[in-house]
Amino acid sequence: MPIDPSLRSATISVLVENEPGILARVVGLFAGRGYNIDSLTVAPVEDGRNRSRINIVTSGTDMIIQQIKAQLDRLVPVHRVADLSTEGPHIAREMALIKVIGSGEQRIEALRLAEAFRARVVDATTGSFIFEMTGATEKLDAFLDLMRPLGLAEVSRTGVAAIARGVRII
Repeated sequence: MPIDPSLRSATISVLVENEPGILARVVGLFAGRGYNIDSLTVAPVEDGRNRSRINIVTSGTDMIIQQIKAQLDRLVPVHRVADLSTEGPHIAREMALIKVIGSGEQRIEALRLAEAFRARVVDATTGSFIFEMTGATEKLDAFLDLMRPLGLAEVSRTGVAAIARGVRII
């Protein structure tokens, strides 16, 4: 989350034609204007219609977020652009694989915390665990903060996947 009070985090969902080069054009738009991307996910979403959804988490002032949306909306072949952060309730989740190396009490504490956070052990050796965890970004961040002193060794995160709640479709 941004520290400057005039900045806000935005989860922008972009529905595009699934064709070569579209992701490069979207990323290029951000890079060319000096906007940062905190998280980026993309995947095909509509069978038979050849479309993909790009979820971008970025931050900026309200004016910058509006500029980003307008510039994305002008790209071809973009079908829809929505700032899920302001256009109504939405669900946002990400997944992480988290490797913790440790022994003894550290190992026991890591397992206890994983259970409290509903992280699932997907691999275990005598010296390490790999946890799989899904949830809000803040939940993953809190778990990682607790794992650092217990032997956090490596993290792989998917980025945010988001969708509007209820009957609203973007």
